[in-house]
Amino acid sequence: MKLTIHNVGHGLCVSLIHHNGKVMLWDCGHQDGCRPSEFLPSQGIFEVDYFFVSNYDEDHISDLPNLRDKVKLRSMYRNKSISVEQLRALKRQTGPISSAMESMLAMIGSYTGGALNPAPEFPDVRFETFNNSYGIDFSDTNNISLVTFLECGANKFIIPGDLEKDGWEVLLRSESFVSELEGVNIFIASHHGRENGYCREVFDVCSPKVVIFSDSNIQHATQEMAQTYANHAQGISFNGTTRYVLSTRNDGSLTWTIS
Repeated sequence: MKLTIHNVGHGLCVSLIHHNGKVMLWDCGHQDGCRPSEFLPSQGIFEVDYFFVSNYDEDHISDLPNLRDKVKLRSMYRNKSISVEQLRALKRQTGPISSAMESMLAMIGSYTGGALNPAPEFPDVRFETFNNSYGIDFSDTNNISLVTFLECGANKFIIPGDLEKDGWEVLLRSESFVSELEGVNIFIASHHGRENGYCREVFDVCSPKVVIFSDSNIQHATQEMAQTYANHAQGISFNGTTRYVLSTRNDGSLTWTIS
């Protein structure tokens, strides 16, 4: 099977394509030349079994209208503590509702069922999701990000959306969250590697081999966090050198082939 962190610029899109043809997809950010609505059909994929929404901001859902036109999304995992009405009101605070958000709101309204029956088979794959609660813990979109732990063979990924330091600190109070975090060896940095997504206490629990940034070119000081994250990583061999941080902006789309 193959897991790919796609080069969608400032955004996120992660796909897991199992050798049996089943597919998981996290978010659907895009940039010119890299759209999930295009690269999935180009691989003969017209159905996604599990679609995860890690964050409700535009850079995580920008290709959703096109994706829904071309690919069947069989089920959706999201933070259900926020309703359609609450999310619409929250987004209106910052301006008009985008077409991508309208598609997201429509999808939330229609995907109200439980788990797929029968459940798709993903041998040697296990995932768990966690999130803070809207209106109880936080009232912003970043800190209610859906955090996914994804175990594929010997690899354990964390996909934390745009969680910020305060959001990490609340989740770290959960014993089950900490237990999952302990085994992470591939760490996708929260909020695209920006400073406000960094929480040092996370690395008291896990010691990843490598940290991944999914982001566009550096434009702000808050993006210059590579060395901070590198200090927490063990390092991997990548193109003949030892690397502690990889980024889509420098390294392009990143694929793990997992036996």
